[in-house]
Amino acid sequence: MTTASPALNPSRFLSEFYISFWIPTAVLTAALVIKLPSIVRLWRDPLLRAVGGLLLLGCAVFVFCSPSTITAMNRWAGVPNISAPWCYSLLTAVGASCLLLIIAWRNGLSDRSAPTRRAIRWVVSGYAGVIAVLWLLFALADVPVERPRDLDTYYATTPFMGEEILLYLLAHCLACVITSRLIWNWVRTEGLDAWLRWGLKLLGVGYLLNLIFDAAKLVAVGARWSGADLDWLSTDLAPPVAALAAILIAVGFILPHAGQYLHDRWRIRLAHRELRPLYRLTRTVHGDGVPFVLRATPELRLTRRETFIRDVLLPLTRRIDTDLDRRSYDAALALGHPPDRARALASAVSILDAVDTRERDIEPTGHGPDTARLLQEIGAVSRVLRHPEEIEAVRAMACTSSRQLDSAP
Repeated sequence: MTTASPALNPSRFLSEFYISFWIPTAVLTAALVIKLPSIVRLWRDPLLRAVGGLLLLGCAVFVFCSPSTITAMNRWAGVPNISAPWCYSLLTAVGASCLLLIIAWRNGLSDRSAPTRRAIRWVVSGYAGVIAVLWLLFALADVPVERPRDLDTYYATTPFMGEEILLYLLAHCLACVITSRLIWNWVRTEGLDAWLRWGLKLLGVGYLLNLIFDAAKLVAVGARWSGADLDWLSTDLAPPVAALAAILIAVGFILPHAGQYLHDRWRIRLAHRELRPLYRLTRTVHGDGVPFVLRATPELRLTRRETFIRDVLLPLTRRIDTDLDRRSYDAALALGHPPDRARALASAVSILDAVDTRERDIEPTGHGPDTARLLQEIGAVSRVLRHPEEIEAVRAMACTSSRQLDSAP
């Protein structure tokens, strides 16, 4: 057996990028834990079942394929290299889960057609057959020397074992090719949520890295068949590539769920914060605010603040001067504000005037305002209350126009 030259053997360089198998295991486990409530609640959904199966099998691959676990399993079973068909079976099952995931994504929960059922049967029966052949080939092979790290290349030319290694690599590669193609086609679909699109991109890169893993293994095995030595591709390049692929795939599954969750929480907190100026103003009218509840969720705090503001504004609206509201809207437009902001500025001027007339016990003038509209735009009104200089400019122009109308003959 010839030995590769140092220039063609970057194993020392690649060893600097070693990724512990427990890192992708932890990330995959976190993804499974996040998805588990949805999987249990919607167990009949084939998509969620496929995702759960893929994440669970992914965790099992990195637990059982680590060199320490391989050694322990061989010693526990008392059969040299018995962990090889077990690890190959797990990788083949991961490939089957990828294909089932494709079928669920493509056809959806409601599709129970004959072609869909037939495709599922083909995947399950085909990959179950591959796993059975893997164990049969191992039983026929002679592999007495334990090789926890380089079994694929060490036994690449061994009868039956070489065929077993080629079979599991081709089965895994086929599943990754089809899965990667579907994901990248989906990424180009219009109208996807941003978090889902980024999650799909990470999944796509993860499956492309899986193809690099398969290619590295196949090239190393092929080199053994031709009498060359490129074992570093299998022992030093493939493992960190597989670990990185698993991390990206796990994050790809987590990102849409976690990203949307964090986005919703940020949106709720932002809405709660935006209502603070109007909330403070209405507190001056009511005298008290919303009672503090330690365990209140962000959604509940936002709802209670919105309810408090509307409850205070509702009786206050009968004091709003609609003539002032109209003049303020025209003044805001004249000052160059867009219609939506002009509407919010006019409402802010009217509310502040109503609060002032209430404090001075002045009877309201004008006709009743559009209460429904005012109560719906509390967020916009609260935002403009952060800019008192704009409100004063609108109020001054509205009062000037009122005096000009009064002095007109």
